[in-house]
Amino acid sequence: MLKDITIGQYINGDSFIHKMDPRSKILVIMLYMIALFIVNNVVGYLSVVIVSIVIVLVSQVPLKFFLKGLKPMVFIVILTVVLQMIMTPGEIVYWQWGFLKITQEGLIQAVFLGTRLILLVSITSVLTLTTTPISLTDGIEYLLKPFKKIGVPAHELAMMMTIALRFIPTLIEETDKIMKAQSARGADFESGNLIERAKALIPLLVPLFLSAFKRADELAMAMEARCYHGGENRTRMKVLRYTYRDGLALIAAVLLLIWAFVSKLF
Repeated sequence: MLKDITIGQYINGDSFIHKMDPRSKILVIMLYMIALFIVNNVVGYLSVVIVSIVIVLVSQVPLKFFLKGLKPMVFIVILTVVLQMIMTPGEIVYWQWGFLKITQEGLIQAVFLGTRLILLVSITSVLTLTTTPISLTDGIEYLLKPFKKIGVPAHELAMMMTIALRFIPTLIEETDKIMKAQSARGADFESGNLIERAKALIPLLVPLFLSAFKRADELAMAMEARCYHGGENRTRMKVLRYTYRDGLALIAAVLLLIWAFVSKLF
């Protein structure tokens, strides 16, 4: 399960999306998310699904990475769909047991919500799978620059978010090593019900926290040894530049957002 988490991983490639400016990727993802939360009918969701399939194909990232990223979300998606299905009121009732009932409206909303969660996880994964941590940091910093006038530390926030994303695969790998070491000493993480499995994971927390603090301290010392002083007067080896790819992607994202509004209204 831990190895199925793909957040924070980068897949090297030469696709259209890989070559895009990170600022454009972030803006396009934001517009896509807004459109995804606006649509509320079959036509709108079909449009978003088609656009999502195109994005996945254009990214040239192997499909297995998206499927691996969805595995940890299976339980949450199923639970959300079931709750939405049995708790949504409606006029056409297909099944009822006490206060629980399955209605036509509940089924529709369950399908819509499940689709929304799957698309949200899949498409947001494209951002980290096709963008290096350094480029992502620079993109977030540039987008936060206007907020510097009101005292927002743009560079520090961008660095914190990127380091957090970058450390997710590292902490997952560390957790896997600790689990294997404790399993070799007789610990059991597989048998028992859900509560018993959760209790078995508690002994992992202490060594995991110690490892995380150690890595954070080593990273801080390495940055200080290299005279790192934040974003002031800092130069970059690769200067971000917008190209025609970014313009096409932003136009497509804006058109998707407009279509989401139109499909919702009409």
